[in-house]
Parts: sequence; C-alpha cells; structure tokens
Amino acid sequence: MCTLVITVILLNLFGCQLIVESREKENIAMAAEIHSRPQSSRPVLLNKIEGHSDAVNSAVLIPKEDGVITVSEDRTIRVWLKRDSGQYWPSIYHTVSSPCSCMSYHHDSRRIFIGQDNGAIVEFLMSEDFNKMNHVKTYPAHQNRVSDMVFSQESQWVVSTGHDKSVSWMCTQSGSMLGRHYFGSWASCLQYDNDTQHAFVGDYSGQITLLKLERNTYSTITTLKGHEGNIGALWWDPVQRLLFSGASDHSVIMWDIGGRKGQGCPLVLEVNHCFPLSFAACPSIQAPQWLDSDSCQKCEQPFFWNIKQMWDSKTIGLRQHHCRKCGMAVCGKCSSKRTTYPVMGFEFQVRVCDTCYDTVKEEDRTPLATFHEGKHNIAFMDMDPSRGLMVTCGSDRIVKIWDMTQVVGCSIATGFTPR
Repeated sequence: MCTLVITVILLNLFGCQLIVESREKENIAMAAEIHSRPQSSRPVLLNKIEGHSDAVNSAVLIPKEDGVITVSEDRTIRVWLKRDSGQYWPSIYHTVSSPCSCMSYHHDSRRIFIGQDNGAIVEFLMSEDFNKMNHVKTYPAHQNRVSDMVFSQESQWVVSTGHDKSVSWMCTQSGSMLGRHYFGSWASCLQYDNDTQHAFVGDYSGQITLLKLERNTYSTITTLKGHEGNIGALWWDPVQRLLFSGASDHSVIMWDIGGRKGQGCPLVLEVNHCFPLSFAACPSIQAPQWLDSDSCQKCEQPFFWNIKQMWDSKTIGLRQHHCRKCGMAVCGKCSSKRTTYPVMGFEFQVRVCDTCYDTVKEEDRTPLATFHEGKHNIAFMDMDPSRGLMVTCGSDRIVKIWDMTQVVGCSIATGFTPR
C-alpha cells in the first residue's frame, strides 16, 4: 500500500473548503471535488515546466509575478519566469552542495531559505528582477535531512525540523543556534505562529507537539494525539486559531487550538487513491471521538491486552477496532461491515459496527465527490488564492501550473494567461 502524505491549505474564506494534497510514489493520481460548485468545474492546466533531472520537492508561486521558484533533489534552485512565447525558462539556475529538501520564501524581503539533505539551511537574497540570487548565510540546523522549515520575518528566526528527530530555531541576524528540542521520532512537518511564537511539530509517531519558543529556551505546552499514522503535513490558521493535520492513516483532523484548547474534530478522508487536487467540505455530521475500552462494547469479549478478563473467561483476547459512525471500540466480528458515509466525510468504505451499518440509509451513501484524473505525481503544492492559481510538483520531475478559478470562484490576475 502506498504511503500518503496529506497537506491541508485553507482555500476559500466564504466556504469551509480545504485543499488536500497527497504524495504517492507509484500510482497515477486522481482528484476529487466536493459538490459545493457545479460538477462541470475543473482545474485547468495552464503550463507545464520540465527540465529537472530528479524529484522536485518544493515549488512556490512568486506573488504578482508570472514566476515559480523550485528546489529539487538534483541540488538545483531555479527561478522560472514566463517569457513572451508563453513558456517558462529559468532566469536563475543555482546548484548547491546537497539535494534540496524544502524551501521557505518571503516575498516582501525576497529572502529564500533552502533546506538540504545534509542538514544545512542556506539563505539567499533575490534581486528585484529575479535574475540574480546572492548567498547570505549557511545555517548548521540539523545533523540529517531538513524535513520542513518556516522563516519568521517578525521574529527574525528560521525554525526547522529534521530527520535527526529535532526542531531547531536559529537567529537569522547572527546565524547562531537559539534552541533545539528532540523527539522520540523524526520530526516530519512544522507550522509556526508569529504572534505567540508557538511551534506545532508533527512527527512519525503520529503526535503533534506544541512548543512555546523563547530566544534561549522553550517550554512544551501540550501533545496532540489523534492520528494512528505518521504526521505528513500541518496547516495553521492564525485567525481562527485552527490547526489542520494530515497523516498516513488517511485522515485529516481539525484541532481547535483557541476555542477548545486543542480538542480535535476529525475531518476524516479515508482514501485508497491519491489526491493531488482534492477538495473537502466540512462534513454536515461531525465524526465521533473514538472511545476507549478494555473489551468490545458490543459483545463484551476482552481485547488482547485485557489479561484479567481473558484469564477469568478462559478466552483469547481480540483485536480492537473502532466504528467510524458511533466511535465505539468493537471487535472484528461485531464490525464486519463496511460502508461509505459522505455526510460524515467518508467518501470511501470504512469500518462500522453491525448496528450502525443497519442505520445507514441508501441516500446516506450518495457520494458528495466527483473524481477526475490529475495524471501527476504530487509531492508539494502552493496556492495563490488571489489569482486562483496553484502550482504542483513531485517525483515525476514535472511542475504544473493550474487555473483553479472554476473551482474556487476567484479571478486570475491580468497577465497570467493560458498556453
């Protein structure tokens, strides 16, 4: 089974829509769109950029410019500008010492930070015409591959996570290390709140750690537990104080950090396909919290860790499952049925207990999503909602620029035209 990494981006301010990006290595990708708009709405491919000799790990749209910045495993940083011919050609082609794993670009200051496979972060300053890039600093951030990174202009910090199981924060003025925190698993993704200096770090154990960063110290605020797979991506909404997390357990959880102090609301997208351009609306019925129990809450048979009940009843313990509709802890015999339940966000068949299966009506199974081919391996995506543009890139070495206006209902800025 392929590993999915789901990235959530807030897309539409007047509708509770999310973009969910998946990474997969082998299968052809597909896209799903919730029926918040006419089913005829489709992303329109504007341009394809080719030329990388290895996987493209990050691509960002340059605000107010017909341009894209890409970083790749082929050790190159490239700035692509649209020419009069309508095609994109690199105005900057810069090679660094190690494969480029991630990127953070701050447009107002034109500062760009590149995370590398060797653990270093390299800072460059872009010229106003995007034809030249000057090296500023190299930061010894990690002992292994940099997995994610955020530059904060307000704090003058670069915060990063790495495969050395740590999160670090460094001063961009002095280039010195300010602090570091280690985890039990390698840190996979990161979000940072500029106002409060809180960092959210997802790791491969499935946990999200909330840290309060200070200049020379830090404190651990809480740990969010809700996923059963490694955290692939995080997205932070500083206005609503909501954190969205996507994991390899094929689920997305919305954490209400401000209002309910970290309580999670599953926006579960149980998937068995890969979705580079998936749209998910907030479900009309909230998915339940999974209940804890030492025995099946239907037949009362003990689970395998319930030694006392197994001994008393002279039975072998069973594996625990959870009904996606009611949240009860059940055994396999009591949850032998599978069903879709789109009103709760389950577009694909999921496990439910036999009792709940009988309560799901045929009209409840009506899909809310349509599917269309993306034909593109996606490792990373960036969105410019003001222009209705999206850029996607991945292991197939291709960068694609999409017109999303038919989907999200906004207009393209003057000057960005189809091929």
